[in-house]
Amino acid sequence: MCTAITLQSRQHENFFGRTMDFSYDIEPYLYVVPKNYAWTNVITMNTIHDCYSFMGIGQESQGMLGFFDGVNEHGFAAAALYFAGYASYDTNTNCKEKEYIPSLDFLHYMLGQCGSVKELVKRLPNISIVGFPDPVTQIAAPLHWMATDKSGECIVVEQTENGLQCFQNPIGVMANSPDFPWHLTNLRNYIELSQTQTGEACWGQFPLRPFGQAGGTMLLPGGYTSPERFVRTAYQKTHIELPKSRSETIVACFHLVESVSIPKGLVITDRGTYDYTKYTAFVNTTTCEYFFRTYNKNQITSASLWDYYKHSKELICLGKITEPVAFEKM
Repeated sequence: MCTAITLQSRQHENFFGRTMDFSYDIEPYLYVVPKNYAWTNVITMNTIHDCYSFMGIGQESQGMLGFFDGVNEHGFAAAALYFAGYASYDTNTNCKEKEYIPSLDFLHYMLGQCGSVKELVKRLPNISIVGFPDPVTQIAAPLHWMATDKSGECIVVEQTENGLQCFQNPIGVMANSPDFPWHLTNLRNYIELSQTQTGEACWGQFPLRPFGQAGGTMLLPGGYTSPERFVRTAYQKTHIELPKSRSETIVACFHLVESVSIPKGLVITDRGTYDYTKYTAFVNTTTCEYFFRTYNKNQITSASLWDYYKHSKELICLGKITEPVAFEKM
């Protein structure tokens, strides 16, 4: 369970972020991957060299490093979200015309090889995603991906039984299952949502008056299922006042996802584990800055790719992003 969005400021800077809602124990760290970093494609055993440096949140376990989200030096940003029941990975790796990428590493591949959405779209016809078990879930986790760049263009990449597909994302929102076209169609069920207030009405001779403000949002769904989170986020991000500055945009981003952030205990899986929001992160695709906060720390922490861009030719780990509860005193 995760929700991802883009948001543009009045200066036309594109911000991209997500909630990381997960029912497995994870220990996310912030990494900087330098340009020309070499890693092994575990499907083909070929060495891949990253063309671009990037900053991302991920986890290293049992010798495998997987990323959840990130932004590279060209302002290209992407995130992986769960796609249970719909993801269908390739099992045939014999076609010489295809580049086979492990599902676990596809986000790393995008951030290291693509400087824009257009570059990714150009590469996709020659790519096939192969399921590969990750050390956290012990399975080939079902995933789909959302990507954007400084231009504001946004796409969703899904590999289902219909093959690898790329969808333009005009609403700038993504959640989990079902597939992305279904979510866009489902928005038509909420066409009567409105920022304006409900007026008085009469049922026969009996007058009905609204309780107060926000009458136009009565149809807005309030649960934590993927379709409900998608609708709620899509409505809110397309109806808020457009932020004036970078700082206002970051504040707006975090406020937007508050209604889809899941407190621990409200959602319990069939394994008896809690599915809740481990962290929330946003990036400014213009400045390549990360902004994040975790379940136990509401204070927003920031980090910039440019502070570490030329400092190393090796992977840089900036540390664990999760911290114990702390209260600021006046």
